Amino acid sequence: MSINIARNNKKRIVIVGGGFGGLQLANKLKGSDYQVVLVDKNNYHQFLPLIYQVATAGMEPSSIAFPFRNVYKNRKKNFYFRMAEARAIVPEHNLLQTSIGKIEYDYLVFAAGTTSNFFGNKHFEEVAMPMKSISEAMGLRNALLANFERAITCTTEEEKRELLNIVIVGGGATGIEIAGALSEMKRYVVPKDYPELNWEDVHIYLVEANDKLLHTMSDSASKAAYNSLEKMGVKIILGQRVADYTNREVVFENGDTIPTRSFIWTSGVTAVRIGNFNTELIGHGGRIMVDEHNRVKGLNNVFAIGDQCIQTEDAYPNGHPQLAQVAIQQATLLAANFKRLSKGKDLRPFHYKNLGSMATVGRNSAVVDLPKLHFSGWVAWLTWLVVHLRSILGIRNKIFVLLNWIWNYITYDSSIRLIVYARKAQEIKDRELRESQTHLGEDVLT
Repeated sequence: MSINIARNNKKRIVIVGGGFGGLQLANKLKGSDYQVVLVDKNNYHQFLPLIYQVATAGMEPSSIAFPFRNVYKNRKKNFYFRMAEARAIVPEHNLLQTSIGKIEYDYLVFAAGTTSNFFGNKHFEEVAMPMKSISEAMGLRNALLANFERAITCTTEEEKRELLNIVIVGGGATGIEIAGALSEMKRYVVPKDYPELNWEDVHIYLVEANDKLLHTMSDSASKAAYNSLEKMGVKIILGQRVADYTNREVVFENGDTIPTRSFIWTSGVTAVRIGNFNTELIGHGGRIMVDEHNRVKGLNNVFAIGDQCIQTEDAYPNGHPQLAQVAIQQATLLAANFKRLSKGKDLRPFHYKNLGSMATVGRNSAVVDLPKLHFSGWVAWLTWLVVHLRSILGIRNKIFVLLNWIWNYITYDSSIRLIVYARKAQEIKDRELRESQTHLGEDVLT
């Protein structure tokens, strides 16, 4: 089955993934000589840097999610969106197989980003709570709030410890951000919402296998984050690997254990895989190997950008950092190169301009690494706020997020601590089951 999109006299660019890179590429191709088709398994773009605030009930999901059809509502000509999951590629026929059928392309761009990396541990994948999407953040929020509710009525101290201990595995930016947010939740929310609980019984553990937090940032940023979290009451465990999670206990390689029912996984990412992609073209972290023009090696009309690709240059012999800025810069150049291709001009190579990195620890506390300057504290926190507010799509969302931040800062409170479990209508479940069975039996080459 083929996806029904009318071809015209324009060449077609199919973009897989509507993250920072895919969104930027589609925007920059506006008014070009190409037909653009954006394919994503969700119908919205999600602003991942703020996803931890959704997980800790500090922000509504709609504040950081932007429907593609609304983003591109004025692009009625030569732009199409299809909600589907990319499954396989047939380069000799210029075909992309998706969950809703095949689509032809003249140029194909992979920009699907990353997913949680469990390093081959299937058990962790089944039992841990990851935080790489809005749906996962909502699941985590439900679990945390439900555990607080159950802790009030549980009958044994052992069960209470399991419900009130929170273990976060991974000391990168996401790990420290959610640890800081949970610490503030423990201090300011639990005493008001759950007066039957002693907030000091809530223990937050942050586990990192390396010997420092934020190991990709400067030593000063790492030390500042460590000191801030320690002051906030987070128990930091460095140089320890988690060996297992069994009987509601996190088990370390040295034999130590922590009882918990909140086992949060933020330890690393791996690139989203495409089913039949040539393994010789896959590099470290599952990333697709590309040349200096972001063209997949050996495939003349297939490209990859952002976290899903690995590209080397003299300053980055092991590949660029997996940051939003890399994806945005690659997308901007690739759009310009597509326009150059349409005019028969040579492609320009990509060179990453490092704009720095940052992470927030909590109220009035963040760390910022610029190419020639490192700072932390209140000024870093204010810088973090401004940068992220500017990056959010839409005036409405910027206003909502700003007002939400101001309200939370003044009142130390948030009113969106809801436990909501989504349910699908039975007819939708039945239809999805039929479609999955149909596509499962399809031959990619037919």
